[in-house]
Amino acid sequence: MAQEQELDDQVALTAEKIRAGKTSLGIEFGSTRIKAVLIDDTYRTIAAGDYGWASHLEDGLWSYTQEEIWKGLQTAYAAMAQNVEAAYGEKLARVGHIGFSAMMHGYLAFDKNGELLVPFRTWQNTNTSEAHEKLSELFQYNIPERWSIAHLYQAVLNKEEHIGKVDYVTTLAGYVHWKLTGKKVLGIGDASGMFPIDPITHAYETEFIEKFSALPEVAAQPWKLTDLLPEPLVAGTPAGTLTAEGAKLLDPTGTLQPGIVLAPPEGDAGTGMVATNSVRVRTGNVSAGTSIFAMVVLEHKLKALHPEVDLVTTPAGDLAGMSHANNFTSDLNAWVGLFGQFAAALGTPVDTGSLYGTLFRAAIADGVDVNCGGLINYPFRSGEFLAGLSEGRPLFVRGPEARMSLGNFMRAQLFSAFSPVKIGMDVMTKDEGVAVDSLVGHGGIFTTPKVAQKILAAAFDTPIKVMSTAAEGGAWGMAVLADYLWHADQPLDEFLDARVFADAASTTENPDENDVAGFEEFFDRFRKGLAIEHTAIANIPLETK
Repeated sequence: MAQEQELDDQVALTAEKIRAGKTSLGIEFGSTRIKAVLIDDTYRTIAAGDYGWASHLEDGLWSYTQEEIWKGLQTAYAAMAQNVEAAYGEKLARVGHIGFSAMMHGYLAFDKNGELLVPFRTWQNTNTSEAHEKLSELFQYNIPERWSIAHLYQAVLNKEEHIGKVDYVTTLAGYVHWKLTGKKVLGIGDASGMFPIDPITHAYETEFIEKFSALPEVAAQPWKLTDLLPEPLVAGTPAGTLTAEGAKLLDPTGTLQPGIVLAPPEGDAGTGMVATNSVRVRTGNVSAGTSIFAMVVLEHKLKALHPEVDLVTTPAGDLAGMSHANNFTSDLNAWVGLFGQFAAALGTPVDTGSLYGTLFRAAIADGVDVNCGGLINYPFRSGEFLAGLSEGRPLFVRGPEARMSLGNFMRAQLFSAFSPVKIGMDVMTKDEGVAVDSLVGHGGIFTTPKVAQKILAAAFDTPIKVMSTAAEGGAWGMAVLADYLWHADQPLDEFLDARVFADAASTTENPDENDVAGFEEFFDRFRKGLAIEHTAIANIPLETK
C-alpha cells in the first residue's frame, strides 16, 4: 500500500512539473531513429517517443527527403506527447526548454527563398575526396570528406548548376532549428563539423576563411562564405524561441504553445559527450551507433596534420580529437536479423533484446578463440575514409582452416565493428601521445552487460567505463543541454559533475591482456585483407538492379 502511495505521489509530482514547465525536451535525428526525450529537473526521463527511418541512395548519394524529416519529427514528438498524457494525465502544452540535435556534417544548401537546392547529402557520402585533399593541404588542417565545407567546395569544383544560387548552408539540426525559430544559428560543436572553429574566439577560423575565399574558383562565386554559414553558439546561450509556425510544425495538433526558448542545436558528437560526462579535458567517449566515433578532449592542438583525426569542439567550445568511422552496426544488425529470421522459421521467435544478448554473450564465452579463429568480417555498408574505401561492400571471409563457430563468428562481428575507429584512435594515443584519463562507452550496443565494453577495452587497450545513462542516447544528452540554459552561470563540465552525474552509477571493464593480444592479431589480418574490399567494390554493383 505504501509503495502504491509513493508511486501515486511521484506521478502527481511529475504532472505538476509538466504543468509548470520544469521540463526539457531533447530531440535527436540519428541515422536510423529520430528520438524525443522529455526529462524533468532531476534529469530523469519521464516520456519518450521515436520514429525509425533509413537513408537511401539518390543519384548515387546517401540522403533523406524533407518529407521524411518532418514526418519523423512529428511522429516522434506525438509518441512522446501521448506517453505524457497516458502516464501523467497531462496534455503537453508547454515545455521549459527544447533542443535539437542530429547526425553531424553533410550538406543542406538553400537559396534566398529558403528552398532546398539539392537533396540532403548526408555524412555517409564520400564523393568529396578532391575537396578534402585540397582544403586539408591549403589549411594544413584535416578537412574530412563528411564536412559541410568539403561538400560545398566539391560542388564548386564540379561546377554544379546550383552552386551560384546558394544563400545558406547548414546541418540537419541547424535546418530543423531554423524552421522552428527562424534563427540561422548552430551549436559550436555541430558548427565545428561544418568549418574549423577557433577554440579561443569560438568563431570560425578567420585565417582559413580568408584562404578559402581567395581560391579563384571560390572568388568567382556571387556569395561570401561568411554569409552562408550559421552563427556558432556555445552551450548555455539562448538560441531563439519557438515561433507559432514552428510550434505547429512540431505539433500539428496545436496543443504545444509557442514562445519556448531553444538551446543551440548540436551534433550527435556533442550530445554523446554530454551524455557520458566527457566534456572535461583529458576525458573521452566512444559513441556507438550506425556510425562510431571515439573522442578525446585535448589539452592542446595536435603537432601534425593527421587525416585520420577530425578536430571538432565540445558544446562548450573546447578542442577535441575525433576518430570517426562511417560504419558500425549496420552490418552487425543485418546478421543479427538473419539469426532472428532463422529462429522464427523454427517456430521459436525471439524478442530483440534476448536475441542480441544471446549472440553477444557468445562472443566472450568459454572456448572462443581470442583472435576469432581466423574469421574476418568487413562491416562496410558505405565508404570508409579511415580504411581508404570510396564505397562499401559488407563481406564475411575466412580461410578453409579457420575455426567456424557461433562464438568466433560473433566475436569477429564485434571486433570488425570496432576496427575502423581504432585506426584514428591509435594515431591520437600512439603517434601524438594524447593523454586520456577516462573513456566512456555510450550507445545501445553497451546495453548487453560487459560484452561490447570488454571488447572495446581490448581494442583500445584502456579501461572502458559504461554509465547508467549509457542507453539514454543523444536525445537525452540534448535534453540536458536544453536544461543547461537555466544553469549557464557555471561551466558546463562543473554543471554535469555537480548536478547531472553526481549520483550516476557506472561499471568499468579493464583490458584483459589475452583479449588485447587477440584483437591486435585480428586487427593485423583486418588491415592486410582490405584489398578484398577494393576488389569487391570493383566487381559487385552498388545497387541491386
